[in-house]
Amino acid sequence: MTPSPAVKAALSSQAIETPSWAYGNSGTRFKVFAQEGVPRTPFEKLDDAARVHAHTGVAPTVALHIPWDRVDDYAALSDHARERGLRLGAINSNVFQEDDYKLGSVTHPDPAVRRKALAHLLECVDIMDATGSADLKLWFSDGTNYPGQDDIRTRQDRLAEALAAVYERLGEGQRMLLEYKFFEPAFYMTDVPDWGTAYAHCLKLGPKAQVVVDTGHHAPGTNIEFIVATLLREGKLGGFDFNSRFYADDDLMVGAADPFQLFRIMYEVVRGGGLTPDVAFMLDQCHNIEPKIPAIIRSVMNVQEATAKALSVDAEALAAAQAEGDVLGANEVLMDAYHTDVRPLLRELRAEWGLDPEPMAAYRRSGWAERIVAERQGGQQAGWGA
Repeated sequence: MTPSPAVKAALSSQAIETPSWAYGNSGTRFKVFAQEGVPRTPFEKLDDAARVHAHTGVAPTVALHIPWDRVDDYAALSDHARERGLRLGAINSNVFQEDDYKLGSVTHPDPAVRRKALAHLLECVDIMDATGSADLKLWFSDGTNYPGQDDIRTRQDRLAEALAAVYERLGEGQRMLLEYKFFEPAFYMTDVPDWGTAYAHCLKLGPKAQVVVDTGHHAPGTNIEFIVATLLREGKLGGFDFNSRFYADDDLMVGAADPFQLFRIMYEVVRGGGLTPDVAFMLDQCHNIEPKIPAIIRSVMNVQEATAKALSVDAEALAAAQAEGDVLGANEVLMDAYHTDVRPLLRELRAEWGLDPEPMAAYRRSGWAERIVAERQGGQQAGWGA
């Protein structure tokens, strides 16, 4: 393909945020598998993230998860990131890993538990202030397992009250991104189960509240690109958590399960004017059995490739076919773009950026994997535990 300057500019400006937790140990509810060389501190996580950015050129920010990434001095952590060519990104809250949250966090029947959860969310805003982060990402595991366990409407009232308190605390240039998940760990009813519920709360809160779409958080057959198009149209798409799933759970590498779906999503992003800093492109993945840094590099490249294909859609030809009611012709335009080999273009761009055109091969040659195995001896490896 011969890309236009606009296509190259769009790809050059794209930024994909990597998650701190993807560099640590993770697993399933049955087992966490430890790997050699895994970071022991948030500082070492940033060191690994810097390698991803060094080889891809498009991963300049790292999302933090609190309390997993809690430190005594966030200014020092920010400085550590800056020295490695990075910035600290979204702050992710955690109100799902303590015994008190067995029946919920901000929707819990006990006001004391709700106050505890809200205090944590407000602490996360304090950390945003300390790190310069603009985004607070909220995901709630809150829900019920049995009919009658709690009152559905009352739980929505509790949720709205907590969100309003956090919204009021947000400072200039800060926003909240509300995530949804249709089930797990709550199996009867989840308090934020879908994009409509998230959208309704964000709409009531105001412009600083937006919806984040986790690509793995949908029932089989869900048309995610419709959700993306609608949220973009309404100005309420705050960002993505990119990952894949095959059955029910998520957190696999983005594009692994259905690369055509990822392309369709990215086409709607391009079509809706979503390739801007207002839409955060974040990975939300756990690498359980594969090497972590190469998996993250590959994930970043998968998003890049889907974006490049979406940008290669012949918009004029597609619009003409749609206007004429040419069903197969319109589909052919999209399929032509999907089947375009964009890898030479991306290799060319990396060379222009002064990077090795082949990030995976460059990482293997860098010796970083061997270095961290040798140097990271002793101490407690990072991970979410299970």
